[in-house]
Amino acid sequence: MRFNRAISKIKVLSFDLDDTLYNNHPIIRAALQAQADYLLQIPKWPHQDAAFWSRCRNQAVQQTPELAHDVTAWRQQALYIGLLACGFNHTQATKHAQQAYAAFAQARSQITVCPSVLTLLTDLKQRYTLIAITNGNVEVDEFNLAGVFSLVLQAGKDGRAKPYPDLFDNAARQLNVKHSNILHIGDNLDTDVQGANNAKCHSVWLNNQDCQYQYQGLADIEISNIKQLNIL
Repeated sequence: MRFNRAISKIKVLSFDLDDTLYNNHPIIRAALQAQADYLLQIPKWPHQDAAFWSRCRNQAVQQTPELAHDVTAWRQQALYIGLLACGFNHTQATKHAQQAYAAFAQARSQITVCPSVLTLLTDLKQRYTLIAITNGNVEVDEFNLAGVFSLVLQAGKDGRAKPYPDLFDNAARQLNVKHSNILHIGDNLDTDVQGANNAKCHSVWLNNQDCQYQYQGLADIEISNIKQLNIL
């Protein structure tokens, strides 16, 4: 654990979810496979590769830029655009987009957070209010994080995605705390750390991903393992 700046009194620990409290990569792969399996069951469905769906996603967000803040609506619209491009009419495309997304979402919530992380959260909950702030669309009530957080805020329905400060502002308002009383923990410098810093909250960077980031700012605290939070 490395401290880059002094922090003020913390009352709230805010957690990113995907790739912070669990490994999200195999979960997304499984969800994408469930979506593909549904589409393959449609009569005369032409197999489409990742490049096709990337173009659909780009088209969706170009047409409606605010979709970038709501991954659920963005994926649903990309599916709809893809189905239209494959020759389905509006009614068919709407139906299959909804059902393909439902298959994705069901697999998306097949998560099991490891017992040691749950124990950590239980211990921290004795001293802090725990909340989740996520750009993703996982439903925590569908797996073993149910009941852990006092508040869960998701980009789209609760505000613009991190690194915009909206979700942090929302949390401070609902919990009636100062922004400086919130310490946000996440794996992504560009969204989690930059977002918390933009909102004048405190930040912890979980530096355990082999990724390149654009953000040049520092987190207040840097850790390499989530369990290092037990000294807070």
